[in-house]
Amino acid sequence: MTEKRRGSSATRDRLLLAAGQLLHASPDGKVSTRAICEQAGVQAPTLYHHFGSKQGLLDSVADYGLSQYLDDQPVPEGDPVTALRRGWDNHVRFGLDHPGFYVLLYGQVEPGLPCALTGAAEAMLLELLRRIAQQGRLRVTPAEAARQIVAANVGIALSLIAQPEPTRDLGLSDRLRDNVIDALLTDAPAGAAAGGGTVPSAAVALLAALDGDPAAGLSEGEAHLLREWLRRLAG
Repeated sequence: MTEKRRGSSATRDRLLLAAGQLLHASPDGKVSTRAICEQAGVQAPTLYHHFGSKQGLLDSVADYGLSQYLDDQPVPEGDPVTALRRGWDNHVRFGLDHPGFYVLLYGQVEPGLPCALTGAAEAMLLELLRRIAQQGRLRVTPAEAARQIVAANVGIALSLIAQPEPTRDLGLSDRLRDNVIDALLTDAPAGAAAGGGTVPSAAVALLAALDGDPAAGLSEGEAHLLREWLRRLAG
């Protein structure tokens, strides 16, 4: 790497660090271009040169912060339902520990435009729910369960961030977690064979199994038809 490229990379890193530090100190996720540039020791044109806009810089900071969070998450082992509850708690804790990052990721939405940065976290959740479904323990499809959990998990995290810390009710997250997850689960015990519960849960389990083995000895048309029937049975 040439000295010029090293200097450019160092400047970019200083901007990322400055924005990250200011975001961490900001309870509402708002920082100014001027404050970022002053902290990084650069002029505004330098920020625009590296990131195109202040939002481009903030997106890069949020992406980095989320990737660090995901890298710190343990690989789910053992009972997937236990891992699901633990993942909920970790998500809320990340929001409370890094409110500026969290509000930037989840609190500044645009109508009709899902956040592109959170896809990796949601993919991890979906894979965990597929494992639960394969055990016959999920009442709805993994995709539907993921939508409900993300909506509730993000909602409670933002709600708690908005509460003054001295009066923050952390037990609210625990109660909501249990209500949401319990409503999505069947009464089938851990390790039960797929289909050991109701017809809808058995259909969900078979759908998850087909997703794990797309071939399954069926033609494309047969697999499509079977999935359609199973989705109807799953409700």
